[in-house]
Amino acid sequence: MTGVPGPMTPAQAVLLGLVQGLTEFLPISSTAHLRIVPHFLGWSDPGAAFSAAIQLGTLLAVFIYFAADIRRLTRAAIDGLVHRDLHRSPDTLMAWAIVPATIPIVVFGLGFKDYIETELRNLSVISTALIVLALLLLLAESVSRRDRSLGQLTFWRIQIIGWCQALALVPGCSRSGSTIMGGLFVGLSRHEAARFSFLLGLPAIAGSGLFELMELIAADIGTDGLVNLGIGIGVAAVSGYVSIGFLLRFLERFGTHAFAFYRIALGIGILYSLHA
Repeated sequence: MTGVPGPMTPAQAVLLGLVQGLTEFLPISSTAHLRIVPHFLGWSDPGAAFSAAIQLGTLLAVFIYFAADIRRLTRAAIDGLVHRDLHRSPDTLMAWAIVPATIPIVVFGLGFKDYIETELRNLSVISTALIVLALLLLLAESVSRRDRSLGQLTFWRIQIIGWCQALALVPGCSRSGSTIMGGLFVGLSRHEAARFSFLLGLPAIAGSGLFELMELIAADIGTDGLVNLGIGIGVAAVSGYVSIGFLLRFLERFGTHAFAFYRIALGIGILYSLHA
């Protein structure tokens, strides 16, 4: 199996959980940081499976932070089924449109799983993805109307954001960065683009996290490995909850420019370190 974590201490699990929670929702790529931080600290690569499994912590943070939205969309989805009308309300449409919007990341994620977990975790690929997605974010900021709310999202606009989410399979692109970029391109305000990014990510994060968790358990990573994984998930949940609130407030005031410039600087720094 690819992506099995190397030797890890509880302190390392705490730091990696903190990195995961703080960077999962910021458009700077948690996968990239979970690869970069161990590299520069001289630790073993935690592996793609560990990186995906501790996303369950940030998934828990989203469920808690957006509990009211999730309940509303769930009721709307059930109401649409009962009345056999998936366009019954904007919430019904959104709830059911999220399903096909999740298909691209699932199909490509399963189809290219081994490649994603090995070759694409190369630091040269990650640094390039950091820079390219930053430039796309800046482009989205410059052309977006930013005058639409979630209730104005059409089925096909949601699918566009779903295809953008699939870019997150490339380490360094960032799932939140890709979906916020997609939201801006279809005219959502920054705050609404971020909110929809969290909601759209629920099926993908849950599926990926549970799939990799099962693989880690099947790989028999031992009691210490499971304890460290639990620590990482717990820390990621707490730091992820804090990160969500920070991002929503920050985007309302400043937009994504600071994150884009950070991504460019980090990408250039990694490339320089690799060729110095």
